[in-house]
Amino acid sequence: MTPDPRAEEARRLEQTWSDPPGLWGWLCAVNHKAIARRFMVTTFVFFLLGGLLALAMRLQLARPDAELIGARLYNQLFTMHGTTMMFLFAVPVMQAVAAYLLPLMIGARSVAFPRLNAFAYWIFLFGGLLLYGAFLAGSGPDVGWFAYVPLALNPYASGKGVDIWAQMITFTELSALIEAIVIITTVMKLRAPGMSLRRMPLFAWAMLVTSVMVLFAMPAVMLASTGLITDRLVNTQFYSHQNGGDVLLWQHLFWFFGHPEVYLIFLPPLGMISTIIPTFARRSMVGYPAMVLALIATAFLAFGLWVHHMFATTLPEAGKLFFTAASLLIALPTALQIFCWISTIWLGRPVFKTPLLFVLAFFFILVMGGLTGLMLASVPLDLQLHDTYFVVAHLHYVLLGGAVFPLFGGFYYWFPKFTGRMLDERLGRWNFWLFFVGFNVCFFPMHVLGLQGMTRRVYTYAAQMGWEGLNLTATIGAFLIGLSVLLFLLNVAHSLWRGAAAGDNPWGAATLEWSLPSPPPAGNFLEVPVVHAADPLWQAPRLPSHVSGLDNGQREVLITSAIEAHPQHRFWLPTPSPWPLLSALATTALFIGSIFSPWAVVWGALPVGLATAIWFWPRRQRSQARIASEVRP
Repeated sequence: MTPDPRAEEARRLEQTWSDPPGLWGWLCAVNHKAIARRFMVTTFVFFLLGGLLALAMRLQLARPDAELIGARLYNQLFTMHGTTMMFLFAVPVMQAVAAYLLPLMIGARSVAFPRLNAFAYWIFLFGGLLLYGAFLAGSGPDVGWFAYVPLALNPYASGKGVDIWAQMITFTELSALIEAIVIITTVMKLRAPGMSLRRMPLFAWAMLVTSVMVLFAMPAVMLASTGLITDRLVNTQFYSHQNGGDVLLWQHLFWFFGHPEVYLIFLPPLGMISTIIPTFARRSMVGYPAMVLALIATAFLAFGLWVHHMFATTLPEAGKLFFTAASLLIALPTALQIFCWISTIWLGRPVFKTPLLFVLAFFFILVMGGLTGLMLASVPLDLQLHDTYFVVAHLHYVLLGGAVFPLFGGFYYWFPKFTGRMLDERLGRWNFWLFFVGFNVCFFPMHVLGLQGMTRRVYTYAAQMGWEGLNLTATIGAFLIGLSVLLFLLNVAHSLWRGAAAGDNPWGAATLEWSLPSPPPAGNFLEVPVVHAADPLWQAPRLPSHVSGLDNGQREVLITSAIEAHPQHRFWLPTPSPWPLLSALATTALFIGSIFSPWAVVWGALPVGLATAIWFWPRRQRSQARIASEVRP
């Protein structure tokens, strides 16, 4: 029998892009799908841990004068829960999903900088393990996930908990910055020929905008946490009012990161929704240019809101008015997107599968959280509600509701592509309804508790306050959420074990990832496609259909122009290597050592420099860049 040349080329491509087998290959892996799977699993484990911490706090608050958890442990649980959800789950999980999907969506064989992508994962993992290791060892932070000074300074916060928290910030934000660089470069330079910015999937647009925001937001909190740890360890005076520092400097730096952080969490789900809705509405997105402009406008406005969190401070009243106006103005781009989504569903032929149910629930949750946000933009009302459970309710409606509902919808939507198996639709609907009902039962009563005067960050309350019924209701809702997440895990386990085969495109979607087998091969595309429309799989085939000329025996990718995606040259990507892991270990040793001695920064820099020098040491090989004429459509 004559061998099939195409099958032989596919086998050759798979061998070229696969990571080595065994434990050593696992440690050296650089394939973007393997790293993204680890990222997603790790962030979901942290999500489960953060949820268990929340359930423990809700048990303590279910009854008045409860003694289940003491004050110090409650402060640790509160700090660990907020830190986990904000720094170890919300942003990293979005970047993980993007690292898996974006090359598939834009017709690329890999992400840019695959070794750097692996380094970002290891740094993130070690930062999370440091925080939870300290917590289990009895040295967990207990100053809140925001670590306000002077309460986070000596002598109010003794021990190493705050120092470990501050270094964890450095770990996670370094990882986020690296992932942002990888995503920006991937989207701008590795798109398939013909995929101009006007034809790029909206999820790619959302991740591009988010990643640019990360480059501006994350350095602020890294600078803030570095100032905090040096104040504590080497007696600098950045935040000490008695010695010329300024306690409000911490709040300015932290919230200059913290309010854009809301949109770093929020924008990627908007991109997911803009991908899911057209698929189940069976039509293209209404108002594509308006959607893109709304994402960009949100990013710009997000950096003008940070004093929204500081209305209770002594800042000038005239300055607060500016941030009130900005807080109201940022609702407009989101409202525009909501109208585009509703129009797409209204003008289409919607099919109400589980992913779309989560999206529709998101509309309700988003409007609720957005309305309370507009209320808190009013300085007089914010002063009354600032430290109450009303703010806790608003925070969770915006962040948990605004991010996790679309994220669940995204997992149900792309799980067939990740695994080749379909999640069970019946279990999915139970998962949805339990989560939707549990979420509102848990967090809606907190609005009322806040209006009744219950302050946040308290571990108990007196019976005569009359808050028992609403707190018990919120606790029941929290356990319904936990039951929903457990049902999701059972659904995943059942599907992996005996779920129905998915096929290449079970939803009839329009984007390029659904043109590949499920799960995709190691090298993604045997032939890099040429894109002629914004919904390539819904358009009639046109010539040229693909690009030829890439060497399937080398890790070659096609570099295209940033605006129109014209082919420019070919480029070799690096092979699997242990040096990202070794560099991450050396960096971890430096960061942890600096918690105990400033000299660790000096001596720890030596192994970091050595590991990275070997990692980037130039090797003799043939030219990586090829002229565009060698790439043939």
